[in-house]
Amino acid sequence: MPEHVEPESKAHPVLFLILFLPVGITNGYVVVTLSYLLSQAGVSVASIASLAALSLLPLTWKVLWAPLVDTTLNNKIWFTLSAIVTGVLMVATAVVPPNNANLALIEALVFGFSLVSTFNSMAADSFMAHATSPEEKGRAGGWSQAGNLGGSGLGGGAGLWLAQNVHAQWVSGASLGVACILSSLALIWLREPPAAHRAMRYVDSLKNVVVEVWDILKKRMGFLALFIMLIPIGVGAAQNLWAAVANDWHAGPDAVSLVNGVLGGVISMVGCIVGGFICDRMDRKTAYCVFGVALALVTVAMALAPRTQAMFIVFTCVYAFVLGFSYAAFGAIVLETIGAGAAATKYNVLAGISNAPIAYQTLIDGWGHDRWGSNGLLYVESLCGVAAVALYFVVVAGSRLLFPGQKTA
Repeated sequence: MPEHVEPESKAHPVLFLILFLPVGITNGYVVVTLSYLLSQAGVSVASIASLAALSLLPLTWKVLWAPLVDTTLNNKIWFTLSAIVTGVLMVATAVVPPNNANLALIEALVFGFSLVSTFNSMAADSFMAHATSPEEKGRAGGWSQAGNLGGSGLGGGAGLWLAQNVHAQWVSGASLGVACILSSLALIWLREPPAAHRAMRYVDSLKNVVVEVWDILKKRMGFLALFIMLIPIGVGAAQNLWAAVANDWHAGPDAVSLVNGVLGGVISMVGCIVGGFICDRMDRKTAYCVFGVALALVTVAMALAPRTQAMFIVFTCVYAFVLGFSYAAFGAIVLETIGAGAAATKYNVLAGISNAPIAYQTLIDGWGHDRWGSNGLLYVESLCGVAAVALYFVVVAGSRLLFPGQKTA
């Protein structure tokens, strides 16, 4: 089983919110600011969906370089360096005119700052795993995902508002880049986690990391956590395309900025915090599935509602709130599964894989929109979500044969 030990020093969960802001801000800048500007320049929804998926690619594969955080330098250095480089690359992206002619360059820069920002989240993962007690994994997951989703909403909304209202376009990316750098101030109140897995020889340190990862995956609890991260339960892929399809609801830039920005960010943050509280009071994987079905119902209701700006605002806000529940459950599941130790690598074995369904569901949603319009996007996402929940419970039943006598949590 994972290491369920009392942390040497607890940290206030609001610090986890701050530490996870950079990865949320970079995502928000892509799926809100850049998506809207590119759509207004005539770039297709499918191309914008591909850009959003590309920005998620480093998050999917970051487990490959996560051992660097566990075995070299320290978490505070990794976090600070990543924040600085991420900020610089976001400024560089902001000075490139958003249009079809520059799409390849924008894709390269987006991939660059998405890649670098992974070191922010990996260092933050390690801090969180070592400073959270077993009974508070849900709350920690909720606050961290509040930073992730809240950063995406707040950062994306602020970026779009600045891009629309400030003459100098570079101000948008520069402001968000500075915000990423300033998140490093939270490190003042955090103690560097212990690194008992490190050895005198680097190869031995890597070996210890691999052993810890395998110890999780070979158990039923780890297997089910891995599987549930691979399927599209409550992933919120439609949120990556709200800015691109806003015109279908006659929603203007101010409405898009509102629901994908300050209002949507606050609502998501509240959902994460409430969802994390709930997850500490029931089976966390079951909570994840319940939240996923609830999100599917929201998309169905949105498809049935009138195509007006008011309905766009209402349903995207409800979607953001329920999505906060799902993301809190995700964080709680990962934290209860990995314990402490080489936390950056273990967390990202699961977290990296969890970005795969976001990426492929975003592509599926974009395909659904291009084939059947807005209803196609919404119905396709809801159908995939409900089917994934059903599949998970089938696998839970089958796992009793593979892991006799072992519990799911």
